[in-house]
Amino acid sequence: MGSQGENLPPHVLIFPLPIQGHVNSMLRLAELLCLAKLHVTFIVSDFCHDRLLKYTNVESRFACYPGFSFQTISDGLPEDHPRAGEGFVDIMPALRRVTAPLFKQMMIEKRCFASSTRRAVTCIIADGVLSFTADFAEENGIALVYFRTVSAASFWANFCMPELIEAGEIPLKGNGMDLMVKSIPGMENLIRRRDLPSFCRVDDLNETTFQIVKHESRQSPRAQAFILNTFEDLEGPILSHIRKHLPRLYTIGPNHFHLTSRLAAATKTENSISSGSLWEEDRSCLAWLDSQPTKSVIYASFGSITVVTREQLVEFWYGLVNSGQRFLWVIRPDSIMGEDSGSQPIPGELQEGTKSRGYMVGWAPQQEVLNHHAIGGFLTHSGWNSTLESMVAGVPMICWPYFADQTINSRYVSEVWKIGLDMKDTCDRVIIEKMVRDLMDVRKDEFLKRADDMAKLARKAVRSAGTSYNNLDSLVEFIKSMVSN
Repeated sequence: MGSQGENLPPHVLIFPLPIQGHVNSMLRLAELLCLAKLHVTFIVSDFCHDRLLKYTNVESRFACYPGFSFQTISDGLPEDHPRAGEGFVDIMPALRRVTAPLFKQMMIEKRCFASSTRRAVTCIIADGVLSFTADFAEENGIALVYFRTVSAASFWANFCMPELIEAGEIPLKGNGMDLMVKSIPGMENLIRRRDLPSFCRVDDLNETTFQIVKHESRQSPRAQAFILNTFEDLEGPILSHIRKHLPRLYTIGPNHFHLTSRLAAATKTENSISSGSLWEEDRSCLAWLDSQPTKSVIYASFGSITVVTREQLVEFWYGLVNSGQRFLWVIRPDSIMGEDSGSQPIPGELQEGTKSRGYMVGWAPQQEVLNHHAIGGFLTHSGWNSTLESMVAGVPMICWPYFADQTINSRYVSEVWKIGLDMKDTCDRVIIEKMVRDLMDVRKDEFLKRADDMAKLARKAVRSAGTSYNNLDSLVEFIKSMVSN
């Protein structure tokens, strides 16, 4: 490119798994890199891009970074595919079959997005489950960094799948769910079989999703560096085990608050929380929260993929109403299984209880909700973004994990960090009522104290000279070192 090209910054390509939690987390990383004056191309599925443009301010938010651009690609699924519940497992095979060859074709035809004002891509930061990006990077001499958007504990359990097989701890063969898992270093006498990432819940080792997750996790050492959205004070013991295999590991989390903190420092103003939601947010719930007493409301939301049966919905509803606590409940329009799920009448006592103490929306501005003075607890699916958002806000949790990393996150919330209760593998109104009462009333002070202590550690990590703050600076320097002028 000549002398002008030599002065151009590094050009990073970021490619997330096309589901909300992964896109959200990697969009935040993209903006952090933009703040560091790097050029960023963000590849996102057509489906996710359309919804981001429809429901978020992502277009105007990134307009102030001239070095940023979106590129869209098919996720290989029909437009009307639900991409939630059990349908989620269709994504990985579709990406391998359809998206992988499209990605290679796009990169070649667009000359790795080189232009007169941008270098060709100098570094690919790919979701750690998209190993086809590693194939292209190696073939073309491009540096590769993997970003796993799950907890360190979840990644490490997935990485150790071959050891679990060798030890005979999987396949589960339908029994022994409360047996302790012994073959994951650092998790001995902590993790039961039921706490393993849900992909391990197989009776047949040839099950497709299990094989994909096992394969992708063991591809991680192909990358020159590795990023996790966590922080050293939270998962230090597990991180030390991971570093034996992935020594250049950068912990930069919680990255939602890291971004907020860096933006505030850069602009000298308090920045509004950015949304990466693929659903339309109903902000009326904030006005309702304004009228509630401090720490009096439990917020219930099961994320963007969880689906429930009508029977489970009713159990949760009775549990919340019978607890006597105020509640704000998010029920996505597509979150209830069954075609006739919305046609059956709701019992009168549930309607009355909700009218007097509850509020329901289809989707909520979650970070704003969790940081609202009225919120005293979070009934969550234990997705990693939700878990970190709750931590930073100092809000204790009741965990009802649905799948994937959520099953191990919930165990750590209850047994390691002790900032909540784990309710996995049960959905009973009596248990729900008791746990809500414990969190919001009986044991309220102890949970709030521990949650507040954790919030201080999380915020400290991303402020100037904190571990995550320093690690992000080191990551940027590493990316810059890949550019040979």
